[in-house]
Amino acid sequence: MKEQKKTLGYVSVWRLHLVRFILIVLVSGLGCRLVYIQILDIDFLRDQGVARHIRKVPIAVHRGMILDRYGEPLAISTPVYSVWLNPQEVDPNDQDLKHLAEIIGIRVSGIRKRIARYDKRKFIYIKRLLMPELSAKVRHLNIAGVGLQREYKRYYPTGEVTSHLIGFTNVDDVGQEGLELVHNHVLGGLPGLKRMIRDSHGSYVGGGEQLRAAKIGQNIILSIDLRLQYLTYQALKSAVIKFHAHSGTAVILDINTGEVLAMVNQPSFNPNNSHSSKISNFRNRAVTDVFEPGSTVKPFIVAGSLESGKFNLTSKIDTRPGAFKVGGHIIKDSRNYGEINLSTLIQKSSNVAASKIALALEPEELWQSFSAFGLTEATGAYFPGEAIGNMPDPQTWQRLDRAALAYGYGVTTTSLQLARAYSVLANGGILRPVSFLKTDELSSMGRRVYSTNVMKQVLTMMEKVVQVGGTAQKAAVTNYTVAGKTGTIKKATSGGYSDDQYISSFAGVIPAKNPRLSMVITVDSPRGNRYYGGLVAAPVFSEVMTIAMRLLDIAPDNFPIADIKLMRK
Repeated sequence: MKEQKKTLGYVSVWRLHLVRFILIVLVSGLGCRLVYIQILDIDFLRDQGVARHIRKVPIAVHRGMILDRYGEPLAISTPVYSVWLNPQEVDPNDQDLKHLAEIIGIRVSGIRKRIARYDKRKFIYIKRLLMPELSAKVRHLNIAGVGLQREYKRYYPTGEVTSHLIGFTNVDDVGQEGLELVHNHVLGGLPGLKRMIRDSHGSYVGGGEQLRAAKIGQNIILSIDLRLQYLTYQALKSAVIKFHAHSGTAVILDINTGEVLAMVNQPSFNPNNSHSSKISNFRNRAVTDVFEPGSTVKPFIVAGSLESGKFNLTSKIDTRPGAFKVGGHIIKDSRNYGEINLSTLIQKSSNVAASKIALALEPEELWQSFSAFGLTEATGAYFPGEAIGNMPDPQTWQRLDRAALAYGYGVTTTSLQLARAYSVLANGGILRPVSFLKTDELSSMGRRVYSTNVMKQVLTMMEKVVQVGGTAQKAAVTNYTVAGKTGTIKKATSGGYSDDQYISSFAGVIPAKNPRLSMVITVDSPRGNRYYGGLVAAPVFSEVMTIAMRLLDIAPDNFPIADIKLMRK
């Protein structure tokens, strides 16, 4: 019995020593681990803390404003907040998620689905660009794992009036179309970067360490005159509606600087709600769509004929009997004008006379008549998607090709290119680059492409187009001389040229005696029998320029004789 007790005593002591040994080993192990972590591997805990509570947060910067030439805002940014969450920290069954869903205007089931779908992530947006009053309500809910991030939302005060020019930005405030895209690197600035601490609810604690300074976006001042932009927009829209047209464009240039003062298109879109608009409406047709300019090119043919020395102001062209057969094709005038000079050619828009001049010129001379006005090169505007007009290689031309070029078939251009070409007529033969940015000085850039004398002669001839007997009497502006030319051309289709679809246009310069502005209006596919450029497009010029002359304080150059006598008294 004693031996048994003695044996049991030995076992108990052995067990006690074993337990003590195990405890000593465990404590020693924990001690070593603590020493390792706290002293030898101190970065571990720091990294874990950083991973859980410290974030590198981008700091949104204010995007620069886009202003018109007088400082009127065309695009501005307003501060807003975006709602985000951490799927690993948000409880899908949290009842406050229902209140959150109501505030931001989405279904709570949608939030829960996103939490489940992105459960491996630590950051997802659930609502972008929330207005400040709503973001305050979200912040008040104080939901664990839900936070707010400050951003900026782009706003366009002028809406569809300037939409094709300005374009718009995406949800991340990056330019997508128009001048927002062209100047994104200037407007967008550079976002800052901060190292910030998050609390247990996922909200950022104020302050933080700046890692990169934010660079605020710069403002840009456009050449656009918002007053002329509004005028042109309303006049073009009225014409497109009146004639049930497919589309329309209008461009106004300062002929001395190359600045674009107005550029509008129809149909338009609202850049403040671009996602609900047709993508086709985003296109700035004035710079992206090419068309055959029709009779608006006849002043270029006349200029080329004078420059060549083969024709002069007294030269006569026989248009009898009002038709002319070339290569099996009959070229017609609206009636038999008989023998006419160059001035009457432009006034009456004679296809026969223009074609005979074109055939009298060498192919290289004819090609130069167009290319000198910049119809085959970029305008220098650097607008996204800008098209360049095209003209076939002169070595491939047949007689009919040359004849057709004289009245605007076989060559393509854009409205902006055509407005620039008419600026050459107006400024004495200087081809200048086009600019959407304001300049305070007369442009020194450009090159001489025609003699000043020839340009003055052609411009004087073009005045008759707007006078009695001309094709664009509806383009007249009271007390001002206008030089211009109409165009009415059959629209090209997949099967050739349509018999019932036309592009109606008018290109003009005002005041003709001391030119300041050039303007081009094109209306695509007006319906009905009134499709001529002089009836559809020319009135838009008159409507806009009648008010524009007063707004720009441009002195009249065509007072009636009775008014002049009255002023002398």
